[in-house]
Amino acid sequence: MSNATGISMPRLGMTMEEGTVIEWPLAIGDPIQKGETVLVIESEKTEVDVEAAASGVLRHIYIEEGETVPCGTPLGAITETMDEPFDAEAFHAEITPAAIEPEPNVAIEPTAVAAASSPSSPKGKRKPIVPAARAIAKKLGIDPELVPGTGPGGRVTKQDVEAFAAKREALTPVADGVCLEVLVAGEGAPVVLLPGFGTDVSAFAMQTGMLSERFSVVGINPRGVGLSDAPAAEAYSVAQTAADVAACYEGKAHVIGASLGAAAAIELALTQPDRVCSLTLITPFVAAGGRLRAVADGWCRVAREASPDALATMLLPWLFASGTLEDAAAQQRILRGLTQTVKRVPAPTLDRMAAGLMSWSGSREGDIASISLPTLVIAAADDLLTPGADRLAPIIPGAKLVVVPNAGHAVAIEAPDAVNGAIAAHLG
Repeated sequence: MSNATGISMPRLGMTMEEGTVIEWPLAIGDPIQKGETVLVIESEKTEVDVEAAASGVLRHIYIEEGETVPCGTPLGAITETMDEPFDAEAFHAEITPAAIEPEPNVAIEPTAVAAASSPSSPKGKRKPIVPAARAIAKKLGIDPELVPGTGPGGRVTKQDVEAFAAKREALTPVADGVCLEVLVAGEGAPVVLLPGFGTDVSAFAMQTGMLSERFSVVGINPRGVGLSDAPAAEAYSVAQTAADVAACYEGKAHVIGASLGAAAAIELALTQPDRVCSLTLITPFVAAGGRLRAVADGWCRVAREASPDALATMLLPWLFASGTLEDAAAQQRILRGLTQTVKRVPAPTLDRMAAGLMSWSGSREGDIASISLPTLVIAAADDLLTPGADRLAPIIPGAKLVVVPNAGHAVAIEAPDAVNGAIAAHLG
């Protein structure tokens, strides 16, 4: 057992599966103090400083800048001095989690035509799946095309299938034959996170850390998103989403919803107000305008006909303000994160979400004034999709309005400090 301290890819967000090494500020042999930044990584659409867990010297680097690896992968090592004995290969094996160890002597199956409903492969392609993974997937009744691959080139390993199966077993039942992926972090009073159209709880990656310091954060991926079941239906109604949400936690909770998630939060507040402590509505709408309807329709069409990267590229100017898009590095970082997010929401789910959105639009305009819960409305000054979000606050008795400047519809990602500060004050 080595006396060295390992540096591994952390799991920072509720949905984070991998991260990219952006920068090693120190060179091999440089001294470092516990708590000092030892490297910078990128994940969940943002860059994060990783602090050293011990003082000493940076002894070894396993993963170079620009490489993307799964969470838990050894990145480097710290020793007390440069002179003490250190076996880099043995230490790497010592601190590598079993779930990401490479499988020896396995062949990658050739690509072929895939099912069109696969959410994680480009249209018309199958991801590489090792034979052992395909065998255990068949035994467990799992479609291996739905399993995220962590092997070289994105291949699906036996460990990937086993991890996927374990996550499936942990799903939360909400109705007959329907279970949802519910991610929990922290302890305390529950705070429920409801993502918007075409996204998952990774949309709240910049809020989860702050909230989990004081609360039990309950991130709910709705029907068809991530690992959540996708029952056949013409529409996933907002009313059904609200009922599903209520089945995912006990007692009362602070409910935070963004865009279509805010619609579900409003529906929950109207139908089951005794289950809600407070509301936070981020870029909400009550009646979808023409631009929102058109973008939702385009979102669905591009998802059916193009790659996740193409879809994310199309969405960038609709979700983010021009100031952010003028920063080339920020744009590329957001594009990479958004591409990973849209992979988790297959085209059939988008179609059902869009039908639910259109059906709910305008149906609650006369009921909003009856909400008597403590409510915070967060609007974005440059929001193209729900530009009337700020007009909702005066209708709800006692609601507080915060308008974030220089931010678009994805304000929780684009301006996290402003959003986090408003939420912290509201929940405080």
